[in-house]
Amino acid sequence: MKADLTETKKIQARLLEILLYFQQFCEEHDLGFVLAGGTCLGAVRHQGFIPWDDDVDVFMLREDYERLGPLWERFADTERYACVRSNEQYNIHHTATEIKDSNTTFINRHSVDSDIHQGLMIDVIPLDAVADGKVARLMQVAHGMLYCCFNFQRLPEHKSRAIYYMTRAALGLVRSPKLRYRIWKHEEKMHSRYKIGEHALVASFGEGLGIMKQRFPKEWFLHPGKAMFEGHEMPVPADVDSYLRISYGDYMQLPPEEEQIPRHDAVFIDLEHGYQQYRGIKYCVKK
Repeated sequence: MKADLTETKKIQARLLEILLYFQQFCEEHDLGFVLAGGTCLGAVRHQGFIPWDDDVDVFMLREDYERLGPLWERFADTERYACVRSNEQYNIHHTATEIKDSNTTFINRHSVDSDIHQGLMIDVIPLDAVADGKVARLMQVAHGMLYCCFNFQRLPEHKSRAIYYMTRAALGLVRSPKLRYRIWKHEEKMHSRYKIGEHALVASFGEGLGIMKQRFPKEWFLHPGKAMFEGHEMPVPADVDSYLRISYGDYMQLPPEEEQIPRHDAVFIDLEHGYQQYRGIKYCVKK
């Protein structure tokens, strides 16, 4: 059954506002990015959002990714848009950096009990150099898996039962938030330690195992192409056809109707008012 697209269209309009501000900021500060995942697929197949999609993903090479946060705090409109990344005191249960609209409320089920920024967001996903050699690559994936486990700090949805139970066991063994933080910071450092200038391929190590195994030539992101997205020209991987085939196979084929649903499991949405007024009412509710 297809989702009701009325609310989705409203979400997409606000997401586009965030994306356009992000694009302007990146151009002003010489930061590179490309549309990623379903956002890139939407640009090619629909020239905009996939009709039922309710998120935006972009890739950034690690060097620019690390520059983003400090530059945002200095030069961005931080009253309107926040640049949020998990740290020792603040965990958003997501390995990506999120650019969030502070004038909206978008509460996901997995964060309904968390005292964090609950605005609508786009996801900025880092790409890291892929190690040379089979053993080094296996170790890099292992570091990525541990990073995801202790950074997300929640049981994975829509993953294999093996991944689910391994995550459950790991989180059960390590209950201290401080120790979990020390582990995931170490694992992030380990999987991202290779220099992009010294290696041919890049990959995302902050997502599922299947995505970690998708490797792409770094030139696709150093020298991106262009595609139209909701009437705006946006950067995409240079060989966008190959990128989408690696990621989705026959990407021009629509999924079955029952899969044409929004990605996020939102428990409360208000696109006209900031999330702060809902603390203790819609999230962080004392039981």
